[in-house]
Amino acid sequence: MALSTILRALFGYCFLIFVVRSVGRRPGKQLTPFEFVLIFYLGGLTLTGMVSNEVSLTNAVCQILTVALCHYGLAVARQRSPQIAQLLDGTPLVLLQAGTWHADTMRRTRIADDDVMAMARDQGLKTLEEIDTATLERNGEISIIPKEQEA
Repeated sequence: MALSTILRALFGYCFLIFVVRSVGRRPGKQLTPFEFVLIFYLGGLTLTGMVSNEVSLTNAVCQILTVALCHYGLAVARQRSPQIAQLLDGTPLVLLQAGTWHADTMRRTRIADDDVMAMARDQGLKTLEEIDTATLERNGEISIIPKEQEA
């Protein structure tokens, strides 16, 4: 019974990380998929332990501890291995560089040029010509690097 609970918790955690990573990132200040899954999964486990037909505090505690240990292990693995960090968090993606939109990247990430320009306007940049590079960061935020002013 306890082993099946632990295995279900482990599978659910890994599956949700995979799903959130696969769905993609959107602009805006967001948690990484890694953090997003942890927060909502733990909340769901806690709720399940309280309201499921099998109301067992032991099961809820086992599930939460399993997910917490899995999260800790993945955090250590991310810190020690750039490949694991890239797999879990992704890499920054260039959306605009030297006045050229990276259309394929923008299509895959479902980001429109209007999204990039909105972020640029937030930084006081009004035109495309004022932007050197726009990058979709690992956390889903769009970073805008303005062109350097000519002296």
